[in-house]
Amino acid sequence: MIRLHYFRVLVGLFCSLIIASFSPAQNNPPARPRARDLGVPFDGTPGPLNAITDVSGVTVGHTTLNFGEGKLQVGKGPVRTGVTAVLPRGKDSMSNPVFAGWWSLNGNGEMTGTTWVEESGLLEGPVMITNTHSVGVVRDAVIQWRVNHGQPDPTGYWWSLPVVAETWDGWLNDINGFHVKPEHALHAIDSAASGLVPEGNVGGGTGMVCNGFKGGIGTASRKLEFLCSATTARRTICALPEFPWEGKFPLMFLTLELPS
Repeated sequence: MIRLHYFRVLVGLFCSLIIASFSPAQNNPPARPRARDLGVPFDGTPGPLNAITDVSGVTVGHTTLNFGEGKLQVGKGPVRTGVTAVLPRGKDSMSNPVFAGWWSLNGNGEMTGTTWVEESGLLEGPVMITNTHSVGVVRDAVIQWRVNHGQPDPTGYWWSLPVVAETWDGWLNDINGFHVKPEHALHAIDSAASGLVPEGNVGGGTGMVCNGFKGGIGTASRKLEFLCSATTARRTICALPEFPWEGKFPLMFLTLELPS
């Protein structure tokens, strides 16, 4: 299957009462060195974790399905897939939406819920990432999670248009075996946490290939300073990219900390 490379961005502008202070949930070093640790030069100054969770309130969770070896047997494996959940306000994301927008460059990747994001300018709930053939089951699971844990909207109705993005992992994964189940999406949401973000072969990035190399999930942040009403404002912009397919462009989610 040959897919057009695409670049899809969902930008959540997360309001926060904390402008210049950060309180990471954990300070343990990553299991593997990151590119900056190995001396790869990058512009800008990262936040304390150099991760999307440097924006206060953002949490990330993964469910990783990685098992089986040998020749493909549909329904059995090998399985290299999963689900990633990004919650802009943690567990309050369902009842406390954030400003959001989205755009697609040369894209044929599916992302549900974008019509409502475009119409309302808001993101209600998490952003989910999974493989192309598991978008439906993950979308339904998010609605189930909201019914089980959330509250109806101010009008009293239980309705939801979850944002679920897909990337093709069929080169490495038994994608037609439908191994992603509702409980995997629920686990990604329930396990979402602040602090260090697991990277690489995790969650929705488990089966990613990029330009002939192994792809996966990454994250980064940068501190910004600029003049605002004759004073110096400090903000943090963060990203969680997933590198799919054989093209040049990643799936990426950006967050920006704004003043209250």
